[in-house]
Amino acid sequence: MLIVQKFGGSSVANPERIRNVAGIIAESFLYGHEVVVVLSAQGDTTDELLDKAAEINPNPSKRELDMLLATGEQQSIALMAMCLEGMGLPVVSLTGWQVGIRTDAAYGAARIRRVDTERLRRELDKKRIVLVAGFQGVNKFDDYTTLGRGGSDTTAVALAAALHADRCQIFTDVEGVYTADPRKVPGARKLEEITYDEMLELASMGAQVLMNRSVQLAKRYGVELEVLSSLVRAPGTKVKEVSKNMEEMKITGIAKDEKVARVTVVKVADRPGSAFRVLNAVSKAGINVDMIIQANGQDESTNDISFVVSQADAEAASRALSERQAAIGFDHVSVDTDIAKVSVVGAGMMSSVGIASLVFEALNDEHINIQMINTSEVKISCVIDAASADRAVAAIHRKFFET
Repeated sequence: MLIVQKFGGSSVANPERIRNVAGIIAESFLYGHEVVVVLSAQGDTTDELLDKAAEINPNPSKRELDMLLATGEQQSIALMAMCLEGMGLPVVSLTGWQVGIRTDAAYGAARIRRVDTERLRRELDKKRIVLVAGFQGVNKFDDYTTLGRGGSDTTAVALAAALHADRCQIFTDVEGVYTADPRKVPGARKLEEITYDEMLELASMGAQVLMNRSVQLAKRYGVELEVLSSLVRAPGTKVKEVSKNMEEMKITGIAKDEKVARVTVVKVADRPGSAFRVLNAVSKAGINVDMIIQANGQDESTNDISFVVSQADAEAASRALSERQAAIGFDHVSVDTDIAKVSVVGAGMMSSVGIASLVFEALNDEHINIQMINTSEVKISCVIDAASADRAVAAIHRKFFET
């Protein structure tokens, strides 16, 4: 059996945890499996590298920043290789370019184009454990590129797909995917299984277990994932096409995202194409938009258009709109960062009546005002005051899972 395992930065943060992970890897290898392991940079290494860059140049080129950031994962694979060597196991560490992870040229947010598996196969045929630096690849110019947030998850899934691996395990510091954040909601339950679509929604709505790019890739290539803990030896949560509990559970989980902002374009001229011009300006700035609402303005000739973006993009969205104020035709732009998005996700919503009513009842019971609402077949999202986010998640969880 061929297994791809991925370990995050907290799993290899110090020598003790490196030795713990080495034990997990060794157990799989000695059981007779072929093992490919993807590692993230240790602990806060990436942030520390960014701080070092800022000390030298507050605005470095993205190419040189990728050259620097790629070293974090290289440290991890080298240290893990040394640990496994000390245990008497055959092992080799490889960077993204050595493995053959080819990407586009978007430094800092590259997309994987293909994986050349020849080197990987050669090393596996030599009965070696192969350690791969996550989060990185190489573009057509033979320059290092990094894959952006959650890049190591994406690396692991891409390798599993290219190698037709039997299993792809994502090891984290939690024991799986829960109905809510177990650190904030004591009654949260670990799920045995979850569908790709449900996991995609939870990931995009703020759940930190898996990044949505990796789940999208897994769904596209049919890679079954398992999310499990590197600290507790126990079965995790399987992410797959169909969950056996899909018909039984109305909702699967609740997530919150506090790193969002609401942008409101005030007094937009009420004429055909106004909404297009607003959203086109934001799109051209490379900003993703969520939860769009158009409401009547203070007079009959204008509307207010509100949408949600990540907090990191709020200033850029406001600037992009202000630069085209005359062409679009509006009064001003306001930005509110004191909000949170709480989302309820579940494939069972499609065949269940009254889910939204129960969600809104839970928020009403806590006297939490809903500012914006967005729904789909598998999710209900509400924008609320940021200070109420934890209470909202707990209240909704009680309504569906603890009554």
